[in-house]
Amino acid sequence: MVAATPSKGRSTSVAAASRRGLSPWLAPSPGKRWTELFFLLYSPVWILWCLCILVPFKIYERLGTWGYNSLGPIAALPCVLLPPLLQPASERGKPLSQRFWVKANLWIAIYSFIGNYVWTHYFYRLLGAAYTFPAHRLNQVPITLYFMTHAYFCLYHTLSNMLIRRVRHAVAAYGSAAQAAAEALLVFALAYATAFGETLTIAHFPYYTFKDRSRMYSVGSLFYAIYFFVSFPMFYRMDEQPRAKPYTLWRAAVDALAAGMLVTCLLDFWRIGVGGIVEEGGQQQGGLPWLG
Repeated sequence: MVAATPSKGRSTSVAAASRRGLSPWLAPSPGKRWTELFFLLYSPVWILWCLCILVPFKIYERLGTWGYNSLGPIAALPCVLLPPLLQPASERGKPLSQRFWVKANLWIAIYSFIGNYVWTHYFYRLLGAAYTFPAHRLNQVPITLYFMTHAYFCLYHTLSNMLIRRVRHAVAAYGSAAQAAAEALLVFALAYATAFGETLTIAHFPYYTFKDRSRMYSVGSLFYAIYFFVSFPMFYRMDEQPRAKPYTLWRAAVDALAAGMLVTCLLDFWRIGVGGIVEEGGQQQGGLPWLG
């Protein structure tokens, strides 16, 4: 499920970063490097008000439908609206379609939309999940989650990029096979840790429920990790090779759609081969016909 053999270009990116004296955590491309640092510095803002204020102090109890609807856009829209105001001069001089923050936001937007519109129904049916807070919905998924997922995934994929880059740099002297093996192990561990950590951190929000929470932490987190087994290495490769032709917006969109199709297949293989962790799914039973 993780990218197999790395190309020479991916090893070249490590060497290029070393020659420039960059930290092995940082991307060799200035635009990609700035975008990752922006996502990394912005993310604590929404995490602070969402997970450290809204949930612990139960402010969500005073939110109505429109209050919930506003949470996702408040977290996600700065990922799109702030870069044009804060981007460095090197990015400002490029056409909009060539700026990495535009491509990154498009990739994440497509992937997170597929995740909510399609994959959430696997959570309903196989993991016994349910969202019970008042909200307007699209395909039985609260619309606010389409936006909130974007904010989450911008952070997750920034961290995964930096960790993959650092690990590949650490084992570069041992050759491309060692880099591939190290990346595969990292992606597996990081994907599971990300899925488990997200499930754990929202445990105190009472309107996202599971029929069997203990199994959701263990088995359900592995199911959720499938999202990231695919997306972490796929997102990492975008504009990572300094000598390669930069991605176009079209290629970024196609890559995100391809990653989404692969995850859909893997989740459905799980449905057929493993099944759910509960006898009946969550309360929302509509959605994908092949889950009927």
